[in-house]
Amino acid sequence: QVQVVESGGGLVQAGGSLRLSCTTSGSSGSITFIGWYRQAPENQRELVAGISSESSGVTINYADSVKGRFTISRDNAKNTVYLQMNSVKPEDTAVYFCKAVSPRSGGSMHYWGQGTQVTVSS
Repeated sequence: QVQVVESGGGLVQAGGSLRLSCTTSGSSGSITFIGWYRQAPENQRELVAGISSESSGVTINYADSVKGRFTISRDNAKNTVYLQMNSVKPEDTAVYFCKAVSPRSGGSMHYWGQGTQVTVSS
């Protein structure tokens, strides 16, 4: 089992910065992927940034809408993945969720956090 907790959301002005944290506990050592997703009202949940740990190394992906503005990083010692959000825009307003993926025989388990609200004022 993996527990996922997000923090760091809040209200920020357009052009400002915010850093979100995603801390995992439990079987954190089994996690192969952690992604930040967001969901705005009446929109589908979308992947914002993800970081994968594989035998070949680490892979990072970003949605086109946040490339050059958001940075995902991790601190393995703290079991925490960060999403640094710079130059935020009103369209970045959403509930941000963190998901951890852990392989299991025959598939994988996906663990979601409760979400943290990010509101960008214009």
